[in-house]
Amino acid sequence: MPNSQNKYLIIVAGPTAVGKTSLSIQLAKDLRTEIISADSRQFFRELNIGTAKPSESELAEVPHHFINSHSITETYSAGDFERDTLKLLDALFQKFNVVVMTGGSGFYVKAVSEGLDNLPAPAPGLRESLTQRLNDEGLAKLQEEISEIDPAFAKTPEISNPQRVLRALEVYHTTGEPISSYHLKDVRERPFQQICIALDRDRKELYDRIDSRMDLMLHDGLVAEAKDLIAFRSHHALQTVGYKEVYGFLDGQYGESEMIRLLKQNSRRYAKRQLTWFRHQGSFEWFHPDDYARILSYALEKSGEIMDKK
Repeated sequence: MPNSQNKYLIIVAGPTAVGKTSLSIQLAKDLRTEIISADSRQFFRELNIGTAKPSESELAEVPHHFINSHSITETYSAGDFERDTLKLLDALFQKFNVVVMTGGSGFYVKAVSEGLDNLPAPAPGLRESLTQRLNDEGLAKLQEEISEIDPAFAKTPEISNPQRVLRALEVYHTTGEPISSYHLKDVRERPFQQICIALDRDRKELYDRIDSRMDLMLHDGLVAEAKDLIAFRSHHALQTVGYKEVYGFLDGQYGESEMIRLLKQNSRRYAKRQLTWFRHQGSFEWFHPDDYARILSYALEKSGEIMDKK
């Protein structure tokens, strides 16, 4: 990608159910550009209800990339996403001065924004055995182990992310070295400028939206979707909030009412982890999603774009 300082990637981040999708679509329409999804589960065609993908009508409003781009039968990592997105941006910036990227998967956002460590591939079967341990022993047990192995990692917000804890254990058990030893010392230079926008709401408002979203997912057939995907339940995308609680129910560990309680509780906890992650990045300007005029003005000012008023 040629180094061009007049090209801008607008990153719209924030917790689940905060309103990233609708705002990003409106922003892309006003800026006459396209959207890159940085949601690590929306890549997979088979995962629909539990991933809160944009609707067909929303997808028709603005071209989206990396939604339904892969199958659950494939492995697709943050490193893969970094490589593919940079290649895509090279093409998009031939047509647009500004591109919008949105998602709540902080590690995938960081992959594009700053670059990732060159982490080794895990030993064969290791991910499956660690995932089984997570299911059997719980996150707290794995957190204790990684805290002894890698105290530096344990002090980061990633310690609350089950998938990042699994990855840290993978690296250690594959190489004998803590994952913190692989951390980049310097952020990789990108040949475009970045405008980082984060969305948040009053806590009760956000949690009410999360609860309503879970009710809608259940009404739309979340349990049936999870059941159809049960052969792939060890895939990292199905070891996440919204699916793992359903598998506990299908396994007979608890009843339907407890499943619903856990879906809502864990989704709220996930939103808190997302907020913690993005606040620790330090580069985001925070807005309420309803304050669209101010968000658009900020994006225009930072990018130097001028809207066509016709």
